[in-house]
Amino acid sequence: MPGLAVKSPPDAPPLRVLLPEQQPSPTSIRPRTPNNKKLLPSPSPSRSKPSPARSSKKPPPDDDSSLDNPDLGPFLLKLARDTIASGEGPTKALDYAIRAAKSFEKCQLEDQPSLDLVMSLHVLAAIYCSLGRFDEAVPVLERAIQVPDISRGPDHELAAFSGHMQLGDTYSMLGQVDKSIACYEEGLKIQIQTLGETDPRVGETCRYLSEAHVQAMQFDKAEELCKKTLEIHRVHSEPASLEEAADRRLMALICEAKGDYEAALEHLVLASMAMIANGQENEVAAIDVSIGNIYMSLCRFDEAVFSYQKALTVFKSSKGDNHPSAASVFVRLADLYQRTGKLRESKSYCENALRIYTKPVPGTTAEEIASGLTEISAIYESVDEPEEALKLLQKAMKLLEDKPGQQSTIAGIEARMGVMFYMIGKYEEARASFESAVAKLRVSGERKSAFFGVVLNQMGLACVQLFKIDEAAELFEESRRILEQECGPCHHDTLGVYSNLAATYDATGRVEDAIEILENVLKLREEKLGTANPDFEDEKSRLAELLKEAGRARNRKAKSLENLIDPNSRRMKKESTKRWGFRL
Repeated sequence: MPGLAVKSPPDAPPLRVLLPEQQPSPTSIRPRTPNNKKLLPSPSPSRSKPSPARSSKKPPPDDDSSLDNPDLGPFLLKLARDTIASGEGPTKALDYAIRAAKSFEKCQLEDQPSLDLVMSLHVLAAIYCSLGRFDEAVPVLERAIQVPDISRGPDHELAAFSGHMQLGDTYSMLGQVDKSIACYEEGLKIQIQTLGETDPRVGETCRYLSEAHVQAMQFDKAEELCKKTLEIHRVHSEPASLEEAADRRLMALICEAKGDYEAALEHLVLASMAMIANGQENEVAAIDVSIGNIYMSLCRFDEAVFSYQKALTVFKSSKGDNHPSAASVFVRLADLYQRTGKLRESKSYCENALRIYTKPVPGTTAEEIASGLTEISAIYESVDEPEEALKLLQKAMKLLEDKPGQQSTIAGIEARMGVMFYMIGKYEEARASFESAVAKLRVSGERKSAFFGVVLNQMGLACVQLFKIDEAAELFEESRRILEQECGPCHHDTLGVYSNLAATYDATGRVEDAIEILENVLKLREEKLGTANPDFEDEKSRLAELLKEAGRARNRKAKSLENLIDPNSRRMKKESTKRWGFRL
């Protein structure tokens, strides 16, 4: 699901350059002091710069002629590590790492893959990532996974596993979720081949891959991997361990996404008991928020309020009244009271949350603030305040636009903004927002998800309002293919696309195609869904009219698209958002 951050907690530190576990020798980083060198007299103005002869350690020349020296690669790699350890920054270390990799490449024998080359490539890729140059890290890591020969034993297998996982992380930061998952799956295969299927480290990788599938909204595969993780941890961990609690929280998230709220509640209760046993008070409070969400989905509102208030009390006492954790609970309470019709209380909680997000405490991440603003905007949208919701979405997107790995989240926000623009009649802006969201989702690997199909349908509706009929037809057709595969032909989203596509075909003179679609829709409703739905009578009358006119001349006056899609234009603008509404 777009905007779902499952692999990096909100308080995670920024990306660091991870180097091999080898400490620099003390002499390489020890400052020069009077104890290890005789004091020199103060320099005169003419000698204000040290003589080249007195410089301590000179890096090798920049030309490539000396790179075939087998001693040069280790020396340059050590310089890169020392440069980062001394705090000089990654730019100089990048030059050393590039030259080290070139040296190892030149010195590698054809029949003996060099693990030193692999290590230097991993370090080089990590430095590229620390500079935000993820595109340049990808080919480096692709080369790194080609070097090891897993038939040569555990060291090569470990190098191959690490390379695939690091490449998967890099693709994830680029928002290319499908490529990221493919790398993780390959890494998992290598790890299982080396360690066996029940090793605890395999369990950790399974959970990591399950989180990636959740991010891609592939919940069946995520559930399968999470179950495997639970089985492994039952064998190797004590009952009610922290590992099991983490697994159950992930499983609860998956079950909630699939609509199995009772199973999600069971996993959360067990996770909470494990956290209580291990004295993790803040984690228990976080689980209480999740339990409140499940109670709200089950319409057990009093129990939801109790869970939220429990969590709020803990967060305020342990983290302070203005911590974003408290703001997140305010948002949940605002949503609950809006659903139960207590709009005054809902607005009050929204204002409390906005006060915290407007003046965040030190350490609050942009992702936390953007997520909170997006949730509050959904509440304003539900109480028919689209302008205010749009302002909050624009602020959220501005916070995330320069953050790596947030393409899917930004696409979700842009899709929501498109809905807001559509509701207030700004169809050009709506189409532009949907178009930007569609482009990001195509790149991120979500072009086959149900969410992508819904966004295409919304963009098609915006094109209809702008009388771009051919473009709308193409969007509806692509949306239909995706939703038929992901949701099935009887899902209400799929049926809605059928109806829109039939109207578009009729407007472009493809009457027979429109009749075929409407006949199929009515057949599905009569045989599988029933005829009580108010759309049934509308579609039935539209089909009767098309059948009546099918024998007329081809130059008949085309029906208004607005009337075909919905005879009540005002109702379409407001209800299409509910019917095709997005949930981030």
